[in-house]
Amino acid sequence: MKAVSKQTNCLNEPLETCSEKPLTGFFRTGCCDTSADDYGSHTVCALMTDEFLAFSKQSGNDLSTPRPEYGFKGLQAGDRWCLCAPRFMEAYRAGKAPKVILRATNKRAEEDVPLDILKRFAIDIN
Repeated sequence: MKAVSKQTNCLNEPLETCSEKPLTGFFRTGCCDTSADDYGSHTVCALMTDEFLAFSKQSGNDLSTPRPEYGFKGLQAGDRWCLCAPRFMEAYRAGKAPKVILRATNKRAEEDVPLDILKRFAIDIN
């Protein structure tokens, strides 16, 4: 996907688009852009799996149930989503971490997730 952000990914390259369908990101631009207002750090571009979605729902963040009042159709396995970096670490520790698109993962994710772990789950550099 094309780079549309001025922010940097974990490879020190321009941050690439994570997903436009569904539209993701803290700012809903399709990129995992972040700012000081993004307390959740929506910086990890992750490929959703049924296992991760069930884990997230059980952990109090239901990403799979549609919420029409917010224009949210709910995520399904195969969707890409800008995931909160701390949630990724929770899933990692529980053995439920999803795969990662490193070129679309914001460099700021490294504040919460070690780069070697992100690389281990990356599907676009291996």
